[in-house]
Amino acid sequence: MRVAITGGTGFIGRHLARDLGERGHQVVVIARGLDVRDTAIRTARNIAFSQLDVTDTDGLRQALAGCEAVAHCAGSSREDRTQSYQRVHVEGARSLISAARQSGIHKVVLVSFLRARPGIRSRYHTTKWEGEQIVRESGLDFTVLKAGLVYGRGDHLLDRLGRLLRRLPVFATVGLRERTVRLVAVEDLVSVIRAALVEGELSRQTVAVVGPEELAFSTAVRRIAIVLNRKFLIILPLPVFAQRLLAWFSETFMPTPFVSGSQIEMLADGISEPLPDSESLPDRLAPKATFTEAQIRKGLPA
Repeated sequence: MRVAITGGTGFIGRHLARDLGERGHQVVVIARGLDVRDTAIRTARNIAFSQLDVTDTDGLRQALAGCEAVAHCAGSSREDRTQSYQRVHVEGARSLISAARQSGIHKVVLVSFLRARPGIRSRYHTTKWEGEQIVRESGLDFTVLKAGLVYGRGDHLLDRLGRLLRRLPVFATVGLRERTVRLVAVEDLVSVIRAALVEGELSRQTVAVVGPEELAFSTAVRRIAIVLNRKFLIILPLPVFAQRLLAWFSETFMPTPFVSGSQIEMLADGISEPLPDSESLPDRLAPKATFTEAQIRKGLPA
Protein backbone atom coordinates (compact mmCIF):
# COMPACT_ATOMS: atom_id res chain seq x y z
CA MET A 1 0.00 0.00 0.00
CA ARG A 2 1.25 3.51 -0.78
CA VAL A 3 0.75 5.95 2.09
CA ALA A 4 1.98 9.40 3.09
CA ILE A 5 3.02 10.81 6.47
CA THR A 6 3.10 14.54 7.20
CA GLY A 7 5.61 15.48 9.86
CA GLY A 8 7.35 12.31 8.75
CA THR A 9 10.80 13.29 10.06
CA GLY A 10 9.42 14.16 13.50
CA PHE A 11 9.36 11.85 16.50
CA ILE A 12 6.11 9.96 15.86
CA GLY A 13 6.27 10.32 12.08
CA ARG A 14 9.66 8.68 11.64
CA HIS A 15 8.80 5.77 13.95
CA LEU A 16 5.65 5.21 11.89
CA ALA A 17 7.52 5.55 8.58
CA ARG A 18 10.11 2.95 9.54
CA ASP A 19 7.46 0.54 10.78
CA LEU A 20 5.44 0.77 7.57
CA GLY A 21 8.49 0.66 5.31
CA GLU A 22 9.82 -2.44 7.01
CA ARG A 23 6.43 -4.09 6.48
CA GLY A 24 6.68 -3.51 2.74
CA HIS A 25 4.45 -0.45 2.36
CA GLN A 26 5.58 2.40 0.10
CA VAL A 27 5.86 5.52 2.26
CA VAL A 28 6.04 9.19 1.25
CA VAL A 29 7.58 11.17 4.12
CA ILE A 30 6.50 14.82 3.98
CA ALA A 31 8.31 17.39 6.12
CA ARG A 32 10.00 20.79 5.99
CA GLY A 33 13.34 19.06 6.46
CA LEU A 34 14.31 21.11 9.52
CA ASP A 35 14.48 18.15 11.90
CA VAL A 36 17.93 16.63 11.33
CA ARG A 37 18.08 14.33 14.37
CA ASP A 38 17.54 11.29 12.14
CA THR A 39 18.28 12.13 8.52
CA ALA A 40 18.59 8.42 7.67
CA ILE A 41 14.78 8.22 7.63
CA ARG A 42 14.79 10.09 4.31
CA THR A 43 16.49 7.20 2.51
CA ALA A 44 15.29 4.25 4.59
CA ARG A 45 13.76 1.17 3.02
CA ASN A 46 10.61 1.84 0.93
CA ILE A 47 10.64 5.54 1.87
CA ALA A 48 10.61 8.59 -0.42
CA PHE A 49 11.21 12.05 1.06
CA SER A 50 9.24 15.12 -0.04
CA GLN A 51 10.39 18.45 1.40
CA LEU A 52 7.27 20.55 1.86
CA ASP A 53 5.56 22.89 4.27
CA VAL A 54 2.28 21.39 5.46
CA THR A 55 0.43 24.52 4.28
CA ASP A 56 1.64 24.08 0.67
CA THR A 57 -1.58 22.68 -0.82
CA ASP A 58 -0.26 22.30 -4.37
CA GLY A 59 2.92 20.62 -3.18
CA LEU A 60 0.92 18.29 -0.95
CA ARG A 61 -1.35 17.36 -3.85
CA GLN A 62 1.66 16.33 -5.92
CA ALA A 63 3.27 14.43 -3.02
CA LEU A 64 0.03 12.55 -2.33
CA ALA A 65 -0.40 11.42 -5.94
CA GLY A 66 -0.86 7.65 -6.03
CA CYS A 67 -1.30 7.35 -2.25
CA GLU A 68 -4.33 5.64 -0.75
CA ALA A 69 -4.09 7.06 2.76
CA VAL A 70 -2.27 9.72 4.77
CA ALA A 71 -1.28 9.99 8.44
CA HIS A 72 -1.24 13.62 9.56
CA CYS A 73 1.47 13.68 12.24
CA ALA A 74 2.65 17.26 11.65
CA GLY A 75 2.48 19.37 14.78
CA SER A 76 4.50 21.43 17.20
CA SER A 77 4.61 21.84 20.97
CA ARG A 78 6.07 25.34 20.72
CA GLU A 79 5.76 28.36 18.47
CA ASP A 80 8.58 30.27 16.83
CA ARG A 81 9.02 32.90 14.11
CA THR A 82 8.47 30.40 11.31
CA GLN A 83 5.68 28.26 12.76
CA SER A 84 2.63 29.17 14.84
CA TYR A 85 0.07 26.76 16.26
CA GLN A 86 -2.55 28.31 14.01
CA ARG A 87 -0.41 27.72 10.94
CA VAL A 88 0.64 24.13 11.59
CA HIS A 89 -2.42 22.74 13.39
CA VAL A 90 -5.27 24.58 11.64
CA GLU A 91 -4.03 25.84 8.29
CA GLY A 92 -1.97 22.67 7.87
CA ALA A 93 -5.01 20.46 8.42
CA ARG A 94 -7.05 22.56 5.99
CA SER A 95 -4.34 22.33 3.31
CA LEU A 96 -3.94 18.59 3.79
CA ILE A 97 -7.67 17.89 3.48
CA SER A 98 -7.89 19.99 0.32
CA ALA A 99 -4.90 18.18 -1.21
CA ALA A 100 -6.26 14.78 -0.10
CA ARG A 101 -9.58 15.41 -1.85
CA GLN A 102 -7.82 16.45 -5.06
CA SER A 103 -5.53 13.41 -4.91
CA GLY A 104 -8.24 10.81 -4.37
CA ILE A 105 -7.09 9.90 -0.85
CA HIS A 106 -9.70 7.75 0.85
CA LYS A 107 -8.35 7.68 4.42
CA VAL A 108 -6.94 10.34 6.76
CA VAL A 109 -5.57 9.55 10.22
CA LEU A 110 -4.92 12.57 12.43
CA VAL A 111 -2.64 12.30 15.45
CA SER A 112 -3.93 14.85 17.95
CA PHE A 113 -3.63 15.46 21.70
CA LEU A 114 -5.64 13.71 24.40
CA ARG A 115 -7.00 16.87 26.04
CA ALA A 116 -7.39 19.07 22.94
CA ARG A 117 -10.61 21.07 23.22
CA PRO A 118 -12.06 24.56 22.79
CA GLY A 119 -12.62 27.09 25.55
CA ILE A 120 -9.23 26.75 27.26
CA ARG A 121 -6.46 29.35 27.61
CA SER A 122 -3.89 27.19 25.81
CA ARG A 123 -3.59 27.92 22.07
CA TYR A 124 -2.01 24.50 21.67
CA HIS A 125 -5.13 22.75 22.94
CA THR A 126 -7.57 24.90 20.99
CA THR A 127 -5.75 24.78 17.64
CA LYS A 128 -5.29 21.02 17.92
CA TRP A 129 -9.07 20.73 18.41
CA GLU A 130 -9.75 23.01 15.42
CA GLY A 131 -7.57 20.72 13.31
CA GLU A 132 -9.61 17.76 14.52
CA GLN A 133 -12.83 19.46 13.46
CA ILE A 134 -11.48 20.12 9.97
CA VAL A 135 -10.67 16.42 9.58
CA ARG A 136 -13.97 15.23 11.07
CA GLU A 137 -15.96 17.52 8.77
CA SER A 138 -13.93 16.67 5.65
CA GLY A 139 -16.32 14.09 4.26
CA LEU A 140 -13.40 11.65 3.99
CA ASP A 141 -13.00 8.44 5.94
CA PHE A 142 -11.11 9.64 9.02
CA THR A 143 -9.71 8.49 12.33
CA VAL A 144 -8.74 11.06 14.97
CA LEU A 145 -6.33 9.64 17.56
CA LYS A 146 -6.21 11.75 20.72
CA ALA A 147 -2.93 10.55 22.22
CA GLY A 148 -1.57 11.01 25.71
CA LEU A 149 2.08 11.80 26.44
CA VAL A 150 4.13 9.70 24.00
CA TYR A 151 7.69 8.60 24.75
CA GLY A 152 10.44 6.65 23.00
CA ARG A 153 13.79 7.03 21.27
CA GLY A 154 14.19 10.59 19.98
CA ASP A 155 11.30 12.11 21.94
CA HIS A 156 11.12 15.34 23.95
CA LEU A 157 10.49 13.54 27.24
CA LEU A 158 13.31 11.03 27.71
CA ASP A 159 15.73 12.96 25.52
CA ARG A 160 15.49 16.32 27.28
CA LEU A 161 14.85 15.03 30.78
CA GLY A 162 17.68 12.54 30.43
CA ARG A 163 20.12 15.28 29.45
CA LEU A 164 18.85 17.58 32.20
CA LEU A 165 19.07 14.96 34.96
CA ARG A 166 22.60 13.98 33.90
CA ARG A 167 23.67 17.59 34.57
CA LEU A 168 21.48 18.51 37.51
CA PRO A 169 19.38 15.96 39.50
CA VAL A 170 16.60 18.47 40.25
CA PHE A 171 13.00 18.53 39.01
CA ALA A 172 10.29 21.12 39.64
CA THR A 173 6.67 19.96 39.58
CA VAL A 174 3.97 21.74 37.60
CA GLY A 175 1.63 22.70 40.41
CA LEU A 176 1.86 22.16 44.14
CA ARG A 177 -0.55 19.27 43.65
CA GLU A 178 0.40 17.45 40.46
CA ARG A 179 -2.05 16.22 37.87
CA THR A 180 -1.45 12.71 36.57
CA VAL A 181 -0.24 11.42 33.20
CA ARG A 182 -0.66 8.15 31.30
CA LEU A 183 2.45 7.62 29.21
CA VAL A 184 2.16 5.94 25.80
CA ALA A 185 5.09 4.04 24.28
CA VAL A 186 5.62 5.21 20.71
CA GLU A 187 5.56 1.63 19.42
CA ASP A 188 2.07 1.19 20.89
CA LEU A 189 0.85 4.38 19.22
CA VAL A 190 2.38 3.29 15.91
CA SER A 191 0.43 0.03 16.12
CA VAL A 192 -2.82 1.97 16.53
CA ILE A 193 -2.01 4.32 13.65
CA ARG A 194 -1.15 1.37 11.42
CA ALA A 195 -4.44 -0.35 12.27
CA ALA A 196 -6.38 2.74 11.23
CA LEU A 197 -4.22 3.71 8.26
CA VAL A 198 -3.67 0.45 6.39
CA GLU A 199 -5.87 -2.13 8.10
CA GLY A 200 -9.19 -0.30 7.86
CA GLU A 201 -9.95 -0.14 11.59
CA LEU A 202 -11.43 2.70 13.68
CA SER A 203 -13.27 4.18 10.71
CA ARG A 204 -14.93 7.56 11.36
CA GLN A 205 -14.01 7.48 15.04
CA THR A 206 -12.33 9.84 17.48
CA VAL A 207 -10.37 7.61 19.84
CA ALA A 208 -8.35 8.20 23.01
CA VAL A 209 -4.92 6.56 23.13
CA VAL A 210 -3.60 6.39 26.70
CA GLY A 211 -1.06 4.23 28.46
CA PRO A 212 -2.00 1.45 30.91
CA GLU A 213 -0.54 3.18 33.98
CA GLU A 214 -1.64 6.43 35.66
CA LEU A 215 1.05 8.20 37.68
CA ALA A 216 2.29 11.60 38.75
CA PHE A 217 4.77 13.10 36.31
CA SER A 218 7.37 13.38 39.09
CA THR A 219 7.08 9.61 39.57
CA ALA A 220 8.01 9.13 35.92
CA VAL A 221 10.96 11.51 36.43
CA ARG A 222 12.11 9.49 39.46
CA ARG A 223 12.12 6.32 37.37
CA ILE A 224 14.24 8.02 34.72
CA ALA A 225 16.65 9.26 37.41
CA ILE A 226 17.02 5.73 38.82
CA VAL A 227 17.91 4.37 35.37
CA LEU A 228 20.49 7.17 35.06
CA ASN A 229 21.86 6.20 38.50
CA ARG A 230 20.81 9.55 39.96
CA LYS A 231 19.75 8.17 43.32
CA PHE A 232 19.36 11.56 45.01
CA LEU A 233 16.77 13.40 42.96
CA ILE A 234 15.44 16.65 44.42
CA ILE A 235 11.76 17.30 43.69
CA LEU A 236 10.79 20.96 44.08
CA PRO A 237 7.05 21.70 44.21
CA LEU A 238 6.34 24.81 42.14
CA PRO A 239 2.99 26.52 41.58
CA VAL A 240 1.73 26.62 38.00
CA PHE A 241 2.18 30.40 37.68
CA ALA A 242 5.90 30.04 38.48
CA GLN A 243 6.28 27.38 35.77
CA ARG A 244 4.43 29.63 33.30
CA LEU A 245 6.88 32.42 34.10
CA LEU A 246 9.81 30.03 33.62
CA ALA A 247 8.42 28.90 30.26
CA TRP A 248 7.97 32.52 29.13
CA PHE A 249 11.57 33.31 30.05
CA SER A 250 12.80 30.15 28.32
CA GLU A 251 10.90 30.83 25.09
CA THR A 252 11.78 34.54 25.07
CA PHE A 253 15.49 34.42 25.77
CA MET A 254 16.75 30.94 24.87
CA PRO A 255 17.48 29.88 21.26
CA THR A 256 16.31 26.35 22.12
CA PRO A 257 13.84 26.60 25.03
CA PHE A 258 14.08 23.76 27.52
CA VAL A 259 10.38 24.11 28.30
CA SER A 260 7.45 25.67 26.44
CA GLY A 261 4.25 27.26 27.62
CA SER A 262 2.19 24.57 25.91
CA GLN A 263 4.06 21.83 27.79
CA ILE A 264 3.32 23.57 31.09
CA GLU A 265 -0.37 23.87 30.19
CA MET A 266 -0.51 20.18 29.25
CA LEU A 267 0.92 19.09 32.61
CA ALA A 268 -1.15 21.62 34.55
CA ASP A 269 -4.30 20.23 32.89
CA GLY A 270 -3.28 16.60 33.31
CA ILE A 271 -2.68 14.04 30.55
CA SER A 272 -4.61 11.02 31.75
CA GLU A 273 -8.36 11.59 31.49
CA PRO A 274 -9.96 11.23 28.03
CA LEU A 275 -12.62 13.76 27.07
CA PRO A 276 -16.27 12.89 26.36
CA ASP A 277 -15.67 13.29 22.60
CA SER A 278 -13.33 10.27 22.57
CA GLU A 279 -14.16 6.59 22.34
CA SER A 280 -12.03 3.89 23.93
CA LEU A 281 -9.78 1.63 21.92
CA PRO A 282 -10.70 -2.04 21.65
CA ASP A 283 -8.61 -4.04 24.11
CA ARG A 284 -6.51 -5.70 21.39
CA LEU A 285 -5.29 -2.25 20.24
CA ALA A 286 -4.96 -0.59 23.65
CA PRO A 287 -1.37 0.30 24.67
CA LYS A 288 0.17 -2.33 26.91
CA ALA A 289 3.72 -1.12 27.61
CA THR A 290 4.24 0.30 31.10
CA PHE A 291 6.94 2.84 31.96
CA THR A 292 9.51 0.28 33.11
CA GLU A 293 13.29 0.43 33.39
CA ALA A 294 13.59 -1.54 30.15
CA GLN A 295 11.30 0.87 28.31
CA ILE A 296 13.19 3.87 29.65
CA ARG A 297 16.60 2.44 28.68
CA LYS A 298 15.31 1.69 25.19
CA GLY A 299 14.26 5.31 24.72
CA LEU A 300 17.08 7.24 26.41
CA PRO A 301 19.67 8.94 24.18
CA ALA A 302 23.11 7.40 24.12
